[in-house]
Amino acid sequence: MGVLYNQVADQLQGLIVEGVYREGERLPGVRVLSRQLGVSVSTVLQAHQTLEARGYLQARERSGYFVRRPARDVPEPAMPSHRSRPLPVTARDMTLELCADEERRMVPLATAVPHPDYLPVRQIQQSTLWAARRGLETLDYAFPGKASFRRQIAQRMATLGVVITPDDVLATNGAQEAIIIALRAVTEPGDIVAVETPSFPGILQALEVVGLRVIEIPTHPSEGLSLEGLALALEQWPLKACVVVCNHSNPMGARMPDARKRELVSMLAAANVPLIEDDIYGDLNHTGERPRPAKAFDRTDNVIYCSSFSKTLSPGLRLGWMIPGRHMASARQHKYFVNLATSSIPQLAVAHFLEQGGYDRYLRAARQHYRESTERLRSAVARAFPEGTAVSRPQGGFVLWVQLPDGVSGTELYQRARAENINVAPGRMFSTTNKFENCLRLNGGNPWTPVVESAVQRLGMMAHELQESPFKRSPS
Repeated sequence: MGVLYNQVADQLQGLIVEGVYREGERLPGVRVLSRQLGVSVSTVLQAHQTLEARGYLQARERSGYFVRRPARDVPEPAMPSHRSRPLPVTARDMTLELCADEERRMVPLATAVPHPDYLPVRQIQQSTLWAARRGLETLDYAFPGKASFRRQIAQRMATLGVVITPDDVLATNGAQEAIIIALRAVTEPGDIVAVETPSFPGILQALEVVGLRVIEIPTHPSEGLSLEGLALALEQWPLKACVVVCNHSNPMGARMPDARKRELVSMLAAANVPLIEDDIYGDLNHTGERPRPAKAFDRTDNVIYCSSFSKTLSPGLRLGWMIPGRHMASARQHKYFVNLATSSIPQLAVAHFLEQGGYDRYLRAARQHYRESTERLRSAVARAFPEGTAVSRPQGGFVLWVQLPDGVSGTELYQRARAENINVAPGRMFSTTNKFENCLRLNGGNPWTPVVESAVQRLGMMAHELQESPFKRSPS
């Protein structure tokens, strides 16, 4: 079904590009197209929604779908080229400010949190009620994790080419705790750790909590971490770990090809530097097969795998896991000392949901939702923002990285937008330096509504205004 409506969308898009249907014209009704193309009405409707996300159609209430001028093609952001040196991670006050803003009624374009409309709310409620009735099974300390949960994780990892047993899995309170535990297992305060740049603020927070220094490795918007940059860092600095999001990184959305994952794993193994892999977005590929994690290419037990269900099932469950490998003893010790165990009911509920097969059914719809949402947001940014803007083309997940034209401050745009109850994430949050001052991250994990569309248009107007009165760069 998904393939068919994409084929219909491609066919209609070709007719629009060739001028058969011109800008402002109304497409034939869905029933007419259904007969002409020999497909169902629902297939035509899904094709229309796909074209709307691509920017070729505009839905008008009670009037149908009208052809619109496609947004100009905008390039991907440039990969950072400057070299780095190890730096301590400073306080992440702006991240906490953004989290506080989420409690206000602002247009939520900042934090990478999926909208409830895209989550399997009813199914999770049912599984949670089932779990709550398990009696004594819910009342004990679930250390190192409930057996049913760890068994389901082991089964899912096997489908990704990672053969483990339930005893290899440690349940955590989200991927954030898993990353912190992994860092504590392999480093000491003051050590140097390599990360992608731009990097997810949560990873930078984890490094700060553990008291580490960071060296930032440039990241390509499509292919991920620069292996050439990492090789140079390995030559110059005594790295103790490397933290990478190989699949649909945040904020770039990059997906590292398998050949480069294999090279990354081999390179770090040869240097005896542990790879801490955050695979939290791995299940949210937009098209094709679910990409394999770097852990699938690990032949020396040098990769510590971390993930969670925060971006797929529910942020509020706070349920993640890690595969520490040879560092299991240390990881279990750190987990036990910090909070003893992860809550039993979420583990039982998610295990039940996975056992019933509901997760894979849900993912098929979620992947399409996020693909359409990010495409629609990208198209809207291309229309509204000034010439010279660059926008990432993520292959999964639901965040966009926006590189503003030279002279336009992402921090100033964030402050102006915040004053109008629009929440965005300024680029300075994604680095230990000020190298991404002219960037933003936008959350595409929202249904497209007039409120969201209006907010993006307003952001574009603000960016135009800032371009006319550019900020003064601080001396480097």
